[in-house]
Amino acid sequence: MFLKRTQRIKDGKTHHYWSVVENRRLLNGKVAQRQVLYLGEINDSQQLAWRKTIEVFDEGAKRQVALFPEGAQPAGDAKAVGVRLSELQLKRPRQWGACWLSCVLWQQLGLDAFWSPRLPASRKGTRWLQVLQTLVAYRLIDPGSEWRLHRHWFTSSAMADLLEADFALAEKDTLYRCLDKLLPHKDALMLFLKQRWGELFGASFDVLLYDLTSTYFEADTPREAPDKRQYGYSRDKRGDCRQVVIGLIVTPEGFPLSYEVLAGNTADCTTLSDLLKRIETRHGKANRIWVMDRGIPTEETLAQMREMGASYLVGTPKGRLSKLERSFLSASWERVRDGVQVKRLPQESETYVLAVSESRIGKERGMRQRRLKRYVERLKQCRTQSLTRDQLLMKVGAAKQDAGRAARLIKLTLPQSHEAVTPDTFRFELDRNKLRQVRRREGRYLLRTNLSSHDPAQLWTFYIQLTEVEQAFKELKHDLAIRPIYHYKEERIEAHIFVAFLAYCLQVTLKYQLKRAAPGLTPRAALEKFKTMQMVDVHLPTTDGRHLILSRYTQPEPEHRFLLDQLGLKLPAQPPPKIMAQPSPIAPMEAYAL
Repeated sequence: MFLKRTQRIKDGKTHHYWSVVENRRLLNGKVAQRQVLYLGEINDSQQLAWRKTIEVFDEGAKRQVALFPEGAQPAGDAKAVGVRLSELQLKRPRQWGACWLSCVLWQQLGLDAFWSPRLPASRKGTRWLQVLQTLVAYRLIDPGSEWRLHRHWFTSSAMADLLEADFALAEKDTLYRCLDKLLPHKDALMLFLKQRWGELFGASFDVLLYDLTSTYFEADTPREAPDKRQYGYSRDKRGDCRQVVIGLIVTPEGFPLSYEVLAGNTADCTTLSDLLKRIETRHGKANRIWVMDRGIPTEETLAQMREMGASYLVGTPKGRLSKLERSFLSASWERVRDGVQVKRLPQESETYVLAVSESRIGKERGMRQRRLKRYVERLKQCRTQSLTRDQLLMKVGAAKQDAGRAARLIKLTLPQSHEAVTPDTFRFELDRNKLRQVRRREGRYLLRTNLSSHDPAQLWTFYIQLTEVEQAFKELKHDLAIRPIYHYKEERIEAHIFVAFLAYCLQVTLKYQLKRAAPGLTPRAALEKFKTMQMVDVHLPTTDGRHLILSRYTQPEPEHRFLLDQLGLKLPAQPPPKIMAQPSPIAPMEAYAL
């Protein structure tokens, strides 16, 4: 194995991306390369660490060993057990590696210490803490419904082996009843996680990023009057489904501080005031900097934040730039980093910052050109087709929706209700005045803040870190499959989101540890690698009619050992062998450790 470098020129700069690659000999004598791990752009110290790891774990030349059957069973030795090797069987293959990694992350966050006094075992022996751990591991590794966990996933995973439990953890009613016990401990968990991330990673919560998303329901069910399931603006393009809105607060490193579940028809601009009060009640007053996108704060909310002494940095709609353009003309550009320039415009209680990013200009211009080109091509196709006026309007409407804001750059002339569709009644042309205006504003951001003394470069850095919230939403929706929601009861809807939040906390913990080794190595890629480590039961019939059972996880491949080394983890010892009288496909009824 070796490190392979790939070179790519982007925005006039040369970028080097690294991967761990191995050579594999084919039957025809040729060699094929297999990418083991993608590492992304890594610095010199990270590159050196990976090279050392590869040198340590490079197995070198292969060698063959011979296996010999055991001799006859010694006479008079009561402890000796004879086995029939010819009748060896392998049973119950199940996924082990990712389950073990989720348990490690659970222990690193100290969640056992938090949940043990809050989720004690029931009088009937139900171990609620382990039920919750199973729900969170399932959401992290292979998310789906609780019914799927009960019917399929639990028996195909090694969670029972790792938690030293049985199928009682995955009984259908037990899973749902566990959800009912979680929400009262939400505030306490937020405080615990804030302290824990500070201890583990030195996380700071002085800068907070806030944004909103929505998640929808697949089933339409009867609702009570104050139900949070409502129709509203859907970020998932599912306006036909009821939904709830989720507000998430994270740090620039991606550590979540809190989240709130709101009604599906909640307007973005109405969420911030109550949230500020809850955060101050839960975490106390502090000089926090709130970073938000445009549309979330209102003028009243910003005034409230100034009265509270809270600091903020918010995006501003580009329409406001038209009102301030003349005021910015007298200000001079200030270069804050390569490709980024800013202008400052102090006001009475605020400061406006106009930022121009060369990389964003190229990106936004490319997106606009692609959409505009596709829109014009579809309009040209409409002119070559024999369409009625109604058919034309439907096709033009679909093309406009696909083009988005780029459609405003085209002047359309459509036939009247009594006119046929001809080249004279259906015309289009480019609006050059609007195009010039759009080109002038591409890559430009207008920010407003009450941090008048802060460096503009730092303000720009704070604002672009809003992508961490967007990444958190992406991971919640795709990696952890928080959508769609199938629950009917409102309490279980919020509990479902709570379990997804806990799984996201485990994923963030893994993400931060992987980031130290290679930023291109994602938590999902690491989990997929560990998924390939299986556990099987080796059954050996004994000469006295019993069965010797050895539960064994497969030995790690080189890519597993790379990850274990970079994460500083060590695999546990193999479970002890057991002897049982009557073998069972699920769990031994009578077993004795050797």
